[in-house]
Amino acid sequence: MKKAVIIVLIIAVLGVGVYFGSQFIQKNNASKMAESFQTVTVERGDLTALVGATGIVRSNQSAILTWETNGQIGEINVQLDDSVAADEILASLKQSSVNQSIILAAADLVAAQNALDDLLSSSLPRAQAQAALANAQEALDIASDRRESKDYKRASQNIVDQAYANYILAQDEASKWEQRYDTVDNRPAEDPERAAAFSAWAQAKQKLAQAEANWRYLLLEPDSLEIAIADGNLVLAQAQYDAALKEWERLKDGPDPDDIRAAEVRIASIESTIDSINLRAPFGGTITEVLSKTGDQIAPGTVSFRIDDLSHLLVDVQIPEVDINRIKVGMPTRITFDAILNEEYSGNVTEVARVGTNVGGSVNFNVTIELSDADEQVLTGMTAAVNIIVSEIEDVIIIPNRAVRLQDGKRVVFVLKPGEITPQAVPVTIGASSDTYAEVISSEIKVGDILVLNPPTQFSPGGPMGGGF
Repeated sequence: MKKAVIIVLIIAVLGVGVYFGSQFIQKNNASKMAESFQTVTVERGDLTALVGATGIVRSNQSAILTWETNGQIGEINVQLDDSVAADEILASLKQSSVNQSIILAAADLVAAQNALDDLLSSSLPRAQAQAALANAQEALDIASDRRESKDYKRASQNIVDQAYANYILAQDEASKWEQRYDTVDNRPAEDPERAAAFSAWAQAKQKLAQAEANWRYLLLEPDSLEIAIADGNLVLAQAQYDAALKEWERLKDGPDPDDIRAAEVRIASIESTIDSINLRAPFGGTITEVLSKTGDQIAPGTVSFRIDDLSHLLVDVQIPEVDINRIKVGMPTRITFDAILNEEYSGNVTEVARVGTNVGGSVNFNVTIELSDADEQVLTGMTAAVNIIVSEIEDVIIIPNRAVRLQDGKRVVFVLKPGEITPQAVPVTIGASSDTYAEVISSEIKVGDILVLNPPTQFSPGGPMGGGF
């Protein structure tokens, strides 16, 4: 019995020892773990809210310059990094190497310029148009009178009576010559007096027939064919008058502006043909590539230069739709480059796209930033990290982004209370944020609280925790 009691006591002592030993070990482990926590004190401060993205530096304008004709390069007037003005000749072809049509265009240009000069200075076209209008008016009046006459008898009664009188006189004249011929009719055919009398009688009979035909024609009404012919002549005369009037209206105040424009366009076309032996700068900028040498044989489409306007350097970035309404034109930006260490540049938002692009199910909007203090280190084509400053707030509660964890789909921070060695999860609502800090707009935490930046997962009732947001 005594032995059993001793065994029970020994077991009890061992149990107590194990319990207190485990408690000591746990406290010791917790103490060591607490010593390993990375902590930060909650405080108030200023916060700059950013929206970040990356993009590629590009020039304000860029152009690849190609030739439009065949030939051999005779002169190259620029080198890499040269600054050039708009329309400056960068290179030229040997005139002897180009197509014959380009050479002959110089003669065509002289003729075209002379034609334009004549158009601007000569009064002949205007005078011709005026004369043509007067002639057309006269022809229209005659055609109109003739058509109007077809609505009545062919002549007035006076004209008919005069024609009848002419007919009677011709009849009398023919009768006289017939009688005269009768007196010599018995003579030989070779007799001159007989021949003269016969000729006169024949002429008198012809005049009589004509006089009778004229008189009888005037007694009749116009027929349908005469009316149709008169109608057709009137329509034609009217059309010719309208055309002459239109031409006069076009030229009465001097050369027609359309004619002048046509002549000027022809001159410009010829000048363009002649100038195709030159390669010109389309805008002012810097020569960033030279791909040809003097003596090179080129063809249409051959690339010889690249020109960039480096006076303004831009960066295009893609902003997610959730952030795009925070971006406004004029907002300042901070820009850094992997290729340029320890340097930060400034810029401003110049354009915000109004239409998004769907890429892989995500909608992004293009935003353009112009660098305001770029130096010679910044080159087109470099990758730029852009932070757009969307807001700047002062004197708010701020916490490090890395202190925020996701637990059961909600944001929490772990607070280490005074005298405790186990951090407690506290829900938190985040407002504006920068790349390192976030504004606290709703939470139980206050200034002076200690936040754990590296809480162990076993302190999370909801299981494993995600990283910072």
